[in-house]
Amino acid sequence: MWQTSKHANIRSRIGFFNSFGWANLALLFAVLLSVLSVSPVALGNSTLKETISELEASQQWQQTLKEARGQTVYFYAWGGSKPVNDYLRWAAREIASRYKVRLRHVKVADISEAVSRLKAEDGSKSAIDLLWVNGENFSYLKAQKLLLGKLPSAIPNTTLLATEQLSLHNDFGVPMEGYEVPWGVGQFNLIANQSLFSAKNPEQTSITPADILSAAERNPGRISYPRPPEFHGTTFLKQLLVALTNSDPRLFALATPNAQQQLLPVLWHYLDKLHPIIWQNGSAFPSSNTEQLALFTQQQLDLAVSFNPNQMAKEQSEKRIASNAQRLFFDGGAITNSHNLAIPKGAQSPAGAKVVIHFLLSELAQKHKVDGSWGDPAVITPLLDPASTLPAQQELHSSWQQVIEDTWQQKYGA
Repeated sequence: MWQTSKHANIRSRIGFFNSFGWANLALLFAVLLSVLSVSPVALGNSTLKETISELEASQQWQQTLKEARGQTVYFYAWGGSKPVNDYLRWAAREIASRYKVRLRHVKVADISEAVSRLKAEDGSKSAIDLLWVNGENFSYLKAQKLLLGKLPSAIPNTTLLATEQLSLHNDFGVPMEGYEVPWGVGQFNLIANQSLFSAKNPEQTSITPADILSAAERNPGRISYPRPPEFHGTTFLKQLLVALTNSDPRLFALATPNAQQQLLPVLWHYLDKLHPIIWQNGSAFPSSNTEQLALFTQQQLDLAVSFNPNQMAKEQSEKRIASNAQRLFFDGGAITNSHNLAIPKGAQSPAGAKVVIHFLLSELAQKHKVDGSWGDPAVITPLLDPASTLPAQQELHSSWQQVIEDTWQQKYGA
């Protein structure tokens, strides 16, 4: 009985295939194979694009575009990098062509200049429409209620942000909560002449504070770091502090007086040993990472610092530094944070500022940022490149920044 039933089932299936048509069946298999061959990433990116298209067609965004047309957006941003300045000039041309919005880059030596201006304006009509901000400056502006909120829901391309993969929810321990939008990711790294650290191990990629001290002893006057409060210099101090305290958890919470008294002395003790044997005997420091890189390319220093994990490759591709230079990060990981865009509450062209952010988060703009002379890593899902990123170390709580900078100034800044 079972054998008869089995044969009947086989005949039934053959009959189905004959009635369906072998050509149609082959076509069905081809379709299935093509679907299976599409990667989850590609499917995800396709869904993202569909979502963004719907958001761009929404009445809310169309109204924003209408209001933005003809506006001038005054963008207060650090002006100390030629690649960044060149990128923003390119972006300004694209934005003017696509949206009829004028982007004006107001160059500042430090974004604290813009923060001071916003503080003086106290939420009234502002000369600033958009600012490049993070860390303690964002923490202050958010606490003082000087920023426009709900940005992600107002800007379609924020849907592209790789918020989970890159952990883009907090800024130096302070929740963003829609008051700023990530624009790029920074990872602190060192660019060194090959002989400085790795004469015996050319494959070395990570270093410790002890490695730096030993290298300075072997090569007096050839190491330095930017003068705090320049943020590369301050981050160098943070990396030392994290390493010297074995990533003490108190560094990632509010800097209480007790925590300061227990943790900071180890950093000052280390610097007291390091400074006498570095460039200028620690009596002077490069004013910025740009100046330090210039001293490096002029062979006056054997060490440069960067917050861009792609910078060394960019410099090498343009023949500005030796092909055997090394990119190094601190053992335990590179301090990693996002740099962000925010709109003051008193901005006079808020619609234009939203359009600028929308463009800067587009695939076109993010790809140009990665591939161009800046080389800043992307923060959007379609362009994520895990191979180019370094092992990450959590950023310190924003309250530590001022403490470190003020105490450094008292001890070494005279």
